[in-house]
Amino acid sequence: MWDQEIRQMASSHAIMASGVFMATVVPAVLVPGFSVYGTHLLWLYSVAGSVAVVNITLFWLLGVSPPTKKHTLTYKVSKLVRSCLYLFLSCLFFHTVVVLYGAPLLETALETFSLAVLLTSLTTLRCVCVLGPNVQAWIRVFSRHGAMSVWDTSLQMVVGCSVVGAWLGAFPIPLDWDRPWQVWPVSCSLGAVIGYLTGLVVAPTWIHWHRKHLTYKSK
Repeated sequence: MWDQEIRQMASSHAIMASGVFMATVVPAVLVPGFSVYGTHLLWLYSVAGSVAVVNITLFWLLGVSPPTKKHTLTYKVSKLVRSCLYLFLSCLFFHTVVVLYGAPLLETALETFSLAVLLTSLTTLRCVCVLGPNVQAWIRVFSRHGAMSVWDTSLQMVVGCSVVGAWLGAFPIPLDWDRPWQVWPVSCSLGAVIGYLTGLVVAPTWIHWHRKHLTYKSK
């Protein structure tokens, strides 16, 4: 049961992970002096852009998004506008949360907002791709036993690992080690990306091993 969807998921996750790898390697070849530490914001936006393009393309091709009965141009434009609005609000939300957790309010505002953009591409964008711009569906999926498909379960794991990774990445910053990766927000960005990659591996693996016991409520 679920074998075909799990194979699709594993293949798509492998492509997503490859996108992150290419977003690191290609700029290193094309941009002089590029490095994850030295030109961190460039790397950050390269990864965020790659994740966005790969996720949107794959989920559109796989048809994972919930079907809609409306196919009018007005409805499609409205859905696109709402999706963009949700992504923008997500950036503001993550920026606010990071500041509340101790990031400088004004001194490194660009770096903080850049981290918020990365977190949005790793989490909220995936929610939009899988569930559409539907806050009620998002709340349902992240509630207890709210998953209705293997893609919902995967969404929970990837989003959770990305957020936890960013949170764990903040722990080395206050330590007096004077390392280049302790500069804000390098460790948090790396933690978020590592968490995202971990989620891509863990989700299909966990679902595969528990597929015989998975039960989902009807949509």
